[in-house]
Amino acid sequence: MSRHQEQNRRSRAAQEWESPGYEQQLPVTEKSNPLSRDIDRAGPEQIVRVLQECDAEVFQGDLQPDSHYKRLLSESVVQQLQKVAERVKAILKNPEDSLIVLSGCGTSGRIAFLLSNTFNRILAGRHQKPVYTYIIAGGDRALLTSQEAPEDNPSLGAQVLKETCLGKKKVLFIGITCGLSAPFVAGQLDFCLDNLDTFTPVLVGFNPTYMARNEPIQGWPHTFREVTERMLNVQETDRAFILNPVVGPEAISGSSRMKGGTATKLLLECLLLLGHRAAHSSSHTQDISQHDILDCLKQYENVHGVTYSKTADLAGMVGKAGMSLQKQGHVYYLGWSTVGILGIIDASECVPTFGADLQDIRGFVSGGFSEMNNKEGNLSSLGSEFSIDHRDFVDNILPNLGENDMVIFLFTVDDDFGDVGKLADQVKRKTSNVHAICHEHRGHSFPTKINDIFLSNILKITWIPPAGDADDSVLMRLQWELSSKWMLNAISSGAHILKGKVFKNYMIDLKVTNSKLYRRAIGILQRFTGCSWMQGEQVLLKALYRVEHLSQEITTADISRHTLAANTGDRVVPTALVVLQTGCSVSQAQAQLSECAVIRDVVEACLTSASH
Repeated sequence: MSRHQEQNRRSRAAQEWESPGYEQQLPVTEKSNPLSRDIDRAGPEQIVRVLQECDAEVFQGDLQPDSHYKRLLSESVVQQLQKVAERVKAILKNPEDSLIVLSGCGTSGRIAFLLSNTFNRILAGRHQKPVYTYIIAGGDRALLTSQEAPEDNPSLGAQVLKETCLGKKKVLFIGITCGLSAPFVAGQLDFCLDNLDTFTPVLVGFNPTYMARNEPIQGWPHTFREVTERMLNVQETDRAFILNPVVGPEAISGSSRMKGGTATKLLLECLLLLGHRAAHSSSHTQDISQHDILDCLKQYENVHGVTYSKTADLAGMVGKAGMSLQKQGHVYYLGWSTVGILGIIDASECVPTFGADLQDIRGFVSGGFSEMNNKEGNLSSLGSEFSIDHRDFVDNILPNLGENDMVIFLFTVDDDFGDVGKLADQVKRKTSNVHAICHEHRGHSFPTKINDIFLSNILKITWIPPAGDADDSVLMRLQWELSSKWMLNAISSGAHILKGKVFKNYMIDLKVTNSKLYRRAIGILQRFTGCSWMQGEQVLLKALYRVEHLSQEITTADISRHTLAANTGDRVVPTALVVLQTGCSVSQAQAQLSECAVIRDVVEACLTSASH
C-alpha cells in the first residue's frame, strides 16, 4: 500500500471514530479503532502494518475544518506545550527550592519515572542538582507489577504529593492519565488547585475534557470531570494547563500502554527538552517558539517512519514470539541502559493487559536496580518478578532455556559490546532462537563481531548522527527509546494476538483476580453478546469453575472466593463468550479454544456445527 493510500485509509477510519454516532458513549481512549477491527485474524506482517497505521494517528493534524477534536499538531495544543515549556525553563533557571514532579498510574507512572531519571541525568551532566522526581501509584512495586488499589485512592495521591514537595516553594506538577480518569491523579490535581501559590498543575491525557470520567469516586466528594472543570477555569489565567490532544483509539482497545504511553513520552520530552535548551542557552532572552515545538514533534514523527521501515524484520520477530507463546515457551528481553529498562516495562505490562502469565514475557537489564535508579532501590527480595538483573537471568532462566523460548537482545552503539557478545554466546549454547534489536548512527557503528553473533536475526537501525552538541545527543537517545518502545509493543502485543488473547481488537483473556476485573469481565460479555448482567455472571462462573451447572455453594459465595478461584482458571472469559454466543457447553467451548487460537473462528465453528 502506498503512503498516499495509507493516509487516505487512516483519514477515513479517523472520520469514522470522530463521527458523533460511533460508540458515542465511550471516550476516545476506550473506542474501538476501525483500523484494527480484524487484527485478531491478522498474520505477523499485517499486525505490524496495522500498528504502524494506528501509531501514525498520533501525528495527524485536524482532519476536517469542523473537527471537534484537538490533535497533537493543532495550534491550540502547540500553544499550551509552549507555555508549559516556558514554566520548565523558569524552574531550571531558578532551581532553588523548586521541583518538577511527574506522576501517574501504571504506564503513565512508568513514563514519569523514565523521564524524571533521564532529565536528572542531563542536569548531572551539567553539574547541577536534580530538579525532577516521579510519583507512581503503588510506589516502586508498580514499576514492575500492577498495583490497582492505590490507583483508585485520590486522598493517597494528594498525601504522597504533599510529602514529596515538603519545603518546596515552586512546584510544576505534571499529572498523567491517558483517559482523564485516574482518581490518584485527580486527588493530586485538586491539591495543587488548592495551593496555587506553590503549585502549577498540568494535566496530560488524550480525551476531550468533556469526556473526563464523571462517576463518583468512593470516599471522595468530587469526580474527575469536576476537577478538570476547575483546571479549565484556572487555565484561563495561565496558572494551570491541560495538554489533551486526541491521538485516536488504541490498536488494542483501551490498551493505553501503547499509543497513550507513546504520546505521553514524546509530548513531555519535547517540552522538557526545549525547556532545558532555553534555560541553558547563552542568550538570556532565549524564548521557546511554537516553531520549536513543531520542529521537535516533527523529529519524533520521523522516528515513526524510520522504525516502521523495518516492517519485514519486525514482523519476523512478532511471528517468532507468537510461536514461542503458542508452544508454551517464553520471550525474554535482555537489555542495556534505558532500552533495557523499556524491555522490563513492556514485559511487565503484558500481565494486566493480556491476562498473561508472569513468565510468558520477562525483561532483564544489565545492572538491575542500580541501572533502574528507582527511589526505593533494590526490590529483588520481594519476589521473582523483581529479579531483573542479567545475573538473575543467567542463574535462574538460562539453565532451563529451550528452543521454544525466544531471547531478544536490546542495545545501542553506546553500550558495552563485550558484555553483549559474552551473554549472547552463553544464550546461543542453549537455543538458536536468539535475536537483537539495536541502534547505531553513521560514523559510529557496531563491530563485525556483533553482526556475526546474530547473523540474520538482527534488526539494526542506523540513524543520522547528531549535530554535535549535548542536547542533540540526548535527543538521539530519546529517539532510540521511542523506536524501541514501538518495536517492543509490537512484539509483545503481536505475540499475544497470535496466541489468541484478543477478540476483534479487544483485550478479552483477562484474569478476573479482583472485583474490578470480575465486573469488567461481565461487562465484556454484555458488550459482545447482549446478555443481561445476571446471565453474564452465571456463565462466567460456569467457565471459571469449569462446570455445566452452578451449585448453591458457588452462587452464594462472595466475589472474593470467585477471584481466588480465578488464579487457576485458564481462558475463562473467552470460554464464557463462546458459550453465550453459540449455546454450546463449557466443555465444548474449552475443547474448541484448545484447538484454535482465534476466538472469533471458534465462535463461527461452533455456530456452523450447531446449524448442522
